Amino acid sequence: MANTEPDKKKLYAVLLAAVLGWMFDGMEMGIFPLIARPALLEMQQAKNLPLTDAFVGQWMGYATAAFLIGAALGGVAFGWLGDKIGRVRAMAASILCYSLFTGLIYFSSEPWHLCVFRFIAALGMGGEWSLGVALVMEVWPEKHRPLMAGVIGAAANVGFALIAILGMFFKVTIDSWRWVALVGAAPAALTFVLRLFVPESEKWHASVKSSTKPSRPLAEIFSPPLLKWTLMATLLSSVALIGTWGSVQWLPLWADKMAGAANPTAKAYTQAASAIGAIVGCLAGAWIGGFFSRRVMYFMLCLGSLLTCGWLFRGIDSYGPMFLVLTFVVGGFTATFYGWLPLYLPELFPTRVRATGQGLSFNAGRILAAVGALQMGVLMQTFDGSYAKAGAIITLVYIVGLVIVWFAPETKGKPLPE
Repeated sequence: MANTEPDKKKLYAVLLAAVLGWMFDGMEMGIFPLIARPALLEMQQAKNLPLTDAFVGQWMGYATAAFLIGAALGGVAFGWLGDKIGRVRAMAASILCYSLFTGLIYFSSEPWHLCVFRFIAALGMGGEWSLGVALVMEVWPEKHRPLMAGVIGAAANVGFALIAILGMFFKVTIDSWRWVALVGAAPAALTFVLRLFVPESEKWHASVKSSTKPSRPLAEIFSPPLLKWTLMATLLSSVALIGTWGSVQWLPLWADKMAGAANPTAKAYTQAASAIGAIVGCLAGAWIGGFFSRRVMYFMLCLGSLLTCGWLFRGIDSYGPMFLVLTFVVGGFTATFYGWLPLYLPELFPTRVRATGQGLSFNAGRILAAVGALQMGVLMQTFDGSYAKAGAIITLVYIVGLVIVWFAPETKGKPLPE
């Protein structure tokens, strides 16, 4: 009995660290959809340019692509660092990175400034995901992994919802958006808590001690037999990420346009509806996923996302209760992938390369998602600023997921590979 309590404390300390890190990560991600349109309109105004959503869509596409590429590189760099120096120390560095550079968006005066700060902040965001997931999955017992995956997936959306709630009470306009960006620096304080109170993964320590040759995680995941799983994990992640970043992340901007200047809180309510749906989806998806194989669950998520996104983008043309209800449903389906991926990706890679493997595959998916975000910007210009028409095309990517998942390995009920 004496040995049980310290173990429980370690379990919950690790879980809390990962949840807070990913929650603040979600908050940082949620800041930009809330401030992007007012910020870009202000920059147009400062240059005496006509205020158009084609311009907003173009630079939103660039900034989103910069974020996704930065997150991809950060996932590789910090994942590699986590395999080298430990999950906790690397995670603290990643949180410090994304906090400080999100806060620096406050000083932006040109659209490209937004892209640069967003890119550097994303390095830390991409790294935090792979490190937090590796740490939790290595410390918690196998029977709890589906629930832990759901909790981690939901955590980001709690942060997304928190920043949306701020937007409900603090009107984010052309004159006030900078103060919301400054809030993004707050999570930097979490890095000190991590270093003082969160224990390192014993599996990582054991893997380092037992290794008889120099660790080369990048080389190993790009060599047989792991190469095929690295590529498959990248494809599965890409479908989810393209759907989210190529269209769903644009819903607050679409709501802001439909509601007009008379209702500046519409984008915050939209973001909150999406985030709350995502929280429910991640937790429910983790529970439901326990009854199905990994492949069947992913297939169902793709089908649900395809149908609900089609209904939203093709069936709604005004801001109102029905728009918010469908945003909630779409948020639930499309974000449940982020509860499934923390469960599935660690099951593909052994401990010695887990942070690198899952970090690279998930975040390499973001590079493909960056292409989707740029295409959304192009489609916005093609369709004269229509978020609905552009989103309806981008979300067809879920059809790809319906097919490729059947070529992935089934890992349900198997222990993490050592």
